[in-house]
Amino acid sequence: MIALPRVGLGAAPIGNLFSAVTDEQARATVDAAWESGVRLFDTAPHYGLGLSERRLGAALRGRSGYVLSTKVGRLLVPSSRGGRDSQGFDVPADVERVWDFSRDGVLRSLEESLERLGLPGVDLALIHDPDDHLDQALSEAYPALAELRSQGVVKAVGVGMNQWRAPLRFVRETDLDVVMLAGRYTLLDQSGLPLLDACASRGVRVLAAGVFNSGLLATPEPSGTYDYHPAPPELVDRARRIASVCAAHGVTLPRAAMAFPLLHPATAAIVLGARSPGEVETNAASMERPVPGALWSELRAEGLLHEGR
Repeated sequence: MIALPRVGLGAAPIGNLFSAVTDEQARATVDAAWESGVRLFDTAPHYGLGLSERRLGAALRGRSGYVLSTKVGRLLVPSSRGGRDSQGFDVPADVERVWDFSRDGVLRSLEESLERLGLPGVDLALIHDPDDHLDQALSEAYPALAELRSQGVVKAVGVGMNQWRAPLRFVRETDLDVVMLAGRYTLLDQSGLPLLDACASRGVRVLAAGVFNSGLLATPEPSGTYDYHPAPPELVDRARRIASVCAAHGVTLPRAAMAFPLLHPATAAIVLGARSPGEVETNAASMERPVPGALWSELRAEGLLHEGR
């Protein structure tokens, strides 16, 4: 069974998510994560049309003792359309994404990821966002990854999504090792609880991503985005009420957001995206501060947590 560190670095931001960062800043961000003790790193071809994989691989080259995760489901093929990427990354659109959850697509995706990473292998391979391709992902992508696992090419396989119902099918119908769940088990959204409970009963470990719900929980005073859109006023108000309870217990809202998913026994790790050394260092310093159990009790008593525990 693969050992999963408690905290991971999500490498979408160093793939120029929303805005560009330099190669030097990307490297410094990974270096800061390493210095803070992070040994779990997650990337994907989707992130910056391969830029995240190239930058992360360069930063990890020559190091050992880490767990590296990448994803399958989107192949990158040459494009003549030009312009900039239209899916949230500030990169040239010299290649485009093509959905492919076939056996051949999975094998090709991993081979090309290794070329971009410049590393001999990855530890964890995740089926990425198969929302509209569930049948093929279950019948072709998963068996291909399971075969690679049996051969020792990868150590663990899983699925990564920002919804919980489809991953629940994988948990029930396959022999997954890991589920990466983004944004559906957080201080503001505990809808993914049925998935986590199923994972706990079947021995599937959860990587909790999107713990800040894309920004609303990322600062002591809630503001900004929720699931990459302007936060609705009712959610901002709820986040402010949660922040007020946190403050009464000497805990910042971001610290509580990082701690909450780890309360569930299925959660093996949280994965935090960062685009600068400063963000890494802020998260690391926050993680060192204890969160009293009384905080969770008060949030439940106030009706601000509905996780059924």
